[in-house]
Amino acid sequence: MEQFQIETAQNISIAQNTAHLGDRMLAYIIDTLIIVIYYVLMIWLLLALDVEPGDQWAIYMLLGLPAFLYYLLLETFMDGKTIGKNFLQIRVVKLDGTKPSFSSYFIRWILRMLDITLTSGGIAVFTILIRGKGQRVGDIAAGTTVISEKRKVFLRDTLLRELPSDYAPKFPQVTVFKDGEMQTIKNLFDSARRNGNHRVILSLNNRIKEVTEITSDMQPIEFVDIVIKDYSYYTQQL
Repeated sequence: MEQFQIETAQNISIAQNTAHLGDRMLAYIIDTLIIVIYYVLMIWLLLALDVEPGDQWAIYMLLGLPAFLYYLLLETFMDGKTIGKNFLQIRVVKLDGTKPSFSSYFIRWILRMLDITLTSGGIAVFTILIRGKGQRVGDIAAGTTVISEKRKVFLRDTLLRELPSDYAPKFPQVTVFKDGEMQTIKNLFDSARRNGNHRVILSLNNRIKEVTEITSDMQPIEFVDIVIKDYSYYTQQL
C-alpha cells in the first residue's frame, strides 16, 4: 500500500493510502458476482413470464440497464463506492482532494472498457503497478485514484509519541482538545514538516494559541511539536 499526497485548495498536504491491488481485484470480483446474479435472475424472470420472443430483446435491454450502468450509478450515488468497494473499505477520490464529479465517474466508466473489459483487466493491473498513485487509465484521464479507508490502529494509539520517562509537560491547556482534533493537528503537522510547508505550521501555531490562550515565544515548529507531546503525555496518564 503506497502513500501519496493530496494537495487541497488551501495548500494543505494530506497523506492518503492508495488501495491495495488485491483489495481492488477482490472488490471487482464481488461486483462482478453481483452483476452476474442480477443477469441470471433477470433471465429467469423473462422465462417465468413466458415473454413473446419478439419482445424479449427489448425487455432484456431495458432490464439490463442497471447492470450495464452498475459502476457509474453506484460510484455516483455512493460517494465513490460500489458494493464491492464498500465491503473492502476502498473509495474513488480526486487527486486534488475535491469530491469527484459525475464527469469524473463517467470518464472512469467509459474507459473501463479499455482498462478491464477488452483486456481482462491486464491494462488496469499494469497501469496500477507502474503508477505511483494507484491509477488505471480511467483514473489518469479522470484525475482520480482509489484509496483505502481501513484503519489498522486505534485513534488513541496514533496520538501517542515516544516520550522520555522524565518528560515534563509545559502546557496543561492542551487538554481542551479532543482526540479527533489533536489527530488532525498531528497529521497536518507531520505532513507539513515532511514537505517543508512552514505556512501550515504557522497556521497551526496561531490556531492552537487562539484556542488554548497559551502565550509562548517558541518557534512555531517547536511549539506545535511540544503541544502534541504534551497531549500525548496527558493521554497516557488516563
